[in-house]
Parts: sequence; C-alpha cells; structure tokens
Amino acid sequence: MSKTLDQFRKNPHFKSLNLSWKEGLPAATMQSMVDEYLIPFALFLGASPLGVGFLTAVPNLLGSFSQFFAVHVVQLLGSRLRFLTRGATLQAALLLPVAGLAFMTGSRRLLVLIVLISLFRIIGSLIGTVWGSLMSDYLKPEERGKYFGWRSSLAGFANIAGIILGGVFLFIFRETSIAFGFALLFTLAALARFLSAILMGRMEDLPQQKNSGDTFTFFMFLKRFRESNFVKFVLYVASITFATNIAAPFFSVYMIRDLHFNYLVFMFVHLGAMTAGLFSFRIWGRHADSVGNARVLKLTSFLIPIIPVLWIFSSNLIYLFTIEVFSGFVWGGFNLCTLNFVYDAVSPGKRIRCLSYFTFINGIATFAGAITGGYLAENLPPFLGSRILTLFLLSAGLRALSHFILSKKFHEVRTTPKKVSSVELFFSVVGIRPVLGLGRDWGFMASLRKFPRKD
Repeated sequence: MSKTLDQFRKNPHFKSLNLSWKEGLPAATMQSMVDEYLIPFALFLGASPLGVGFLTAVPNLLGSFSQFFAVHVVQLLGSRLRFLTRGATLQAALLLPVAGLAFMTGSRRLLVLIVLISLFRIIGSLIGTVWGSLMSDYLKPEERGKYFGWRSSLAGFANIAGIILGGVFLFIFRETSIAFGFALLFTLAALARFLSAILMGRMEDLPQQKNSGDTFTFFMFLKRFRESNFVKFVLYVASITFATNIAAPFFSVYMIRDLHFNYLVFMFVHLGAMTAGLFSFRIWGRHADSVGNARVLKLTSFLIPIIPVLWIFSSNLIYLFTIEVFSGFVWGGFNLCTLNFVYDAVSPGKRIRCLSYFTFINGIATFAGAITGGYLAENLPPFLGSRILTLFLLSAGLRALSHFILSKKFHEVRTTPKKVSSVELFFSVVGIRPVLGLGRDWGFMASLRKFPRKD
C-alpha cells in the first residue's frame, strides 16, 4: 500500500479513494491512446490542417454545450455514480466504430470520425463535471492537492503505457497494414474504458449537497464578472485555453507532416511530457496545499507562453523531447491547480452547475482557438519555411497577453500556511530553495534523484 494513500485511511470514503486511483489507470491509458493518436489517425484518413482544426473544435464545442444538461441528467438518473458508470461504458462502445473507420474508404471517413468523437467528447465532458463533483465530496479541501497530485502521478504511468503501445503498434504495422495498427489501438482503448467503468461502479455514491442559491442561469453567472472572483478566474483560464488551442492541435501535424517523423519518433517526443507528469503532479500538489492554487496558476501561466517559442529553434529529436519535458511539467501544475481552485471556490451544492459553466466556457474557447488555428495554418505567411511555426509564435504572444492582463484579476480563496512570491515558488519546485520543510522530498530535482519510487 502506498505511503501517500495511507495518509487517507481515516477518511470515511477511503474505499472509494482506493478504487479511484485503480480506475484511473485504465482510464488514463484509454485517454492517452485517444488524445495522442487521434490527429495522426485523422492525417491517415486524409485530413487537411483545417480538417484537423474541425476535428478538435467541433467535438469540444458540442461537449461544452452539453454542460447545460449536466445537472438535469444527474437528476434524471438520481445518482452521480450511475451516470459515471453508464457514461464510461458508452464511451467505450463508441471507440469500437472509431476503430472500424480504419478499414473504410471514401471521402466521408473524416466526417464520420468527427461525429463519433463528438459523441465521445460530449459524454466525456459530462463525466468530467460529475466526476469532479463526486470526488471533491470525498475529500477535505486541505487533502485535495495531495490526493489529486498523487493520483495524477500514477495515471502518468498509465499515460506512458498507452502512448508507448500506440507508437509500437503503428510502427510495427507501418508497412504491412497501418489501418490494422490504428484499429488495434482504438480497440484496446475501448477495452481499457470498459475496465475503468467496472472499477468505477464499485465506488461509493454520495447524495449531492444542495443549498439555497444553487439554481442560477448562465447569464446570471456571467453578470457577476465585476464582483465574482470565480467568474474572473474562469475567464482567465478560458483566455489561456483559446490562445493555447490556436496551436495545440498542430504540434502533431508539424511533427508528422512537416518533420516527417515516424510514429515511433512521434511517440518518443510525446513521452517527454508524459514522463514529466510523473514528477510534477505530486510536487505541484504539495506546493498548492501550502502556498495556494492561485500562486501555482500564476507561475505556470507565466511559463506557458515560452513553450511554443522553443519549437522554432530546432527540430533535433533530443531537443524536442526536452521541450516536452518542460511542457509536461508546467502544464501539470496548471491543470492540477485549475481543478483544485474550482473545488475550493465553489460550495458543494453549486459544484455541478459551476463546473458545467466552467467547462462550457472553456469548450467555446477550445472551439474558437482550434477553428482559428486551422484557418491560419493554411493562410499565415510562413516563418522559417513553415506556416505552423508562425502559428506557434502567434499562440505564444496571445498566451502571454492572457497571463499579464488577467492573472491579476483573481485571488486565492482559502487561507494558506505560507506566503511566497512566484520566484520563491519556482526555486522551491525545481528543488533549489525549498519552502515546504519536506526535507529531501520537496522538489523536482529531488524526485529525479529518487526515481523510481514506490510511494
């Protein structure tokens, strides 16, 4: 048993917390197979950069609109856990016809893929909202950073397994039947999701907490921009999401189409981000519990604009792997603390509705960014011979603007043990000058020295 998990033994929902990390392993394996190889699959089907933009944008747009029905769906089923298990099973079933598309012919393959992935994302978007609501009810506010950080680190191993399996399958079948390789990949992803649904079904269901003021419309939510710290936070995250997704779908296009990487090399580069996640989540989680989620968010959003700029300097394999390590480490902190901030800022009775609005706004931002990026990827003037590199620079500039304009608009919502600057936090996270008093286990460099570890 993990030493980290042992810390939660006194939690009345310990059994569910134990099942949750086990369920997270096959779920993360499925997610990495789908997320990392969906765009390569679209390119195999003949998608253009604009087609890739639509594949990213449309499913996210429809998934965001589905958030308006999250509360009603849960009320209809009468159980958050019942919704989660049925939704996960449906996701698994949808991946089987996606696998079958590998053997289809004709010009409509991309359209069918967009439809199937749209349904997949709609269900996934609803699952994410409801899962976050249920999991946050299992944990005390001061436990969330540590638990989610630890769980995400374990999921990182599964992510690595998924992307390695995908890369190996596609490399093995590259000359005989690449279609069979993609079909096998998405079939295994479906089986992994079935397994996660089974494990999820053994968790404990909890009645959703309600209080006065739970019911409020989306427009009522937006009207509170001037006075609501949470609404300001949502718009901050949405602006970064928009700026990021102008470029995000096209890193894979750049590697496969422009740099002519095979699937094994493609896999290797992406492993950089996955590997960094193994270290980063626990480190960021511990720091967030001590210094606050807002401080971590403001530091990571300052570093995020640097990532696409670094891609313009070299196409060397080791160099790109190193960039992905940096990217995975930074985004690990941002993503972890984004969700934790939502859990801290919203009362349990309002959590599903606020998570729904948060997800909806970010879905719109993802849609707008991907569509804009898809158009610009075919129309921008080239930089160093590539329009996609121009897109990377544009995305970097917009990310920086989002940080400098909006990161000062919101503040931490809970009292934190330590008050530190972003510079102090950075040095602590990388292990140069610790602020947590955790001995040798306080930073990234310490984690590197001790990897691998069992706890």
